[in-house]
Amino acid sequence: MTTHVDTPKNIAILGASGYTGAELVRLIATHPGMVVRAMTADRKAGMAYGAVFPHLRHLDLPELTKIEDVDFSEIDLVFCALPHATSQNVIRELPNTVKVVDLSADFRLRDPETYAKWYGGEHTAVELQKEAVYGLTEYYREQIKSARLVAGTGCNAMTGLMPILPLLQAGVIDSDDIIIDLATGVSGAGRSPKEGMLHSEVSEGYRAYNVAAHRHLAEFDQEMSLIAGKPVEVTFTPHLLPQNRGILATIYVKGEAQAIHDALRAKYDDEPFVYVLPFGESPATQHVRGSNYCHLGVIPDRKPGRVMVFSTLDNLTKGSSGQAIQNANLMLGLPETMGLELAPLFP
Repeated sequence: MTTHVDTPKNIAILGASGYTGAELVRLIATHPGMVVRAMTADRKAGMAYGAVFPHLRHLDLPELTKIEDVDFSEIDLVFCALPHATSQNVIRELPNTVKVVDLSADFRLRDPETYAKWYGGEHTAVELQKEAVYGLTEYYREQIKSARLVAGTGCNAMTGLMPILPLLQAGVIDSDDIIIDLATGVSGAGRSPKEGMLHSEVSEGYRAYNVAAHRHLAEFDQEMSLIAGKPVEVTFTPHLLPQNRGILATIYVKGEAQAIHDALRAKYDDEPFVYVLPFGESPATQHVRGSNYCHLGVIPDRKPGRVMVFSTLDNLTKGSSGQAIQNANLMLGLPETMGLELAPLFP
């Protein structure tokens, strides 16, 4: 059932020419509570959006412009889909009356020194960094409702955090022995041209990247340690999948399989976008493609006391733009699920 909204909220998308920008536009196009009033893309300023993304040429959208040309006086909320280290400089100049959902990494980490360590430079908007609410909706829902600035999670981080946090909270796994083996599609690297992302470089191959050094480790450390009440450091190895969308994490933990499944069910049975599969089943990326859903599975290992926990989501939707809209709905006083209940695309 579609909820009627008398006056849709005015939305601006900064950095609309990237994959997450296009995903925001695709989802907002059928959202009854939002309308896109401004879109920016500095190098493509002056272009029609349909010329940048032909699959969206049927939509009635404003022309792309530069950020400095946007009139923010009539904007209710900004989605900031700019590159890392760019968002902080832009967001600090926005009017305080505008709510912001940032899709970059700039405000995910609460500690400035930790940010400098992992991102190689000092944060230029430390006061905003302190204000930002981490955008893991299922855990920070109440804070997000009253926030002015929400920092979207990393897509890999979300895929691992969704299954692990409730298990740490329930005390059903060994917090000192967590291994995350994750595979992600190439769209997670963004739209900017990169030699390593060429079709001929990626197809027919499968490889690990950023081994023991991926920046999402900082998010894992921050959120897991917070919920466990003590330092937690996981082993995390990401791999590049020769497909456009989707993330699948296979997580190895110590615990009792049924207790782990029960803890996930207890946490997520009432959540609209997280589905815990029947015991003994594992999820697949194609079953969440293009949707805001996350599927979780639990299978006991043949070795007693070892359990495999699986998590999958679409990196561009639940892992980024869909999650951003879920948070924006809360910030704007709209139903949390509005505009996000599209079924996954299959096949």
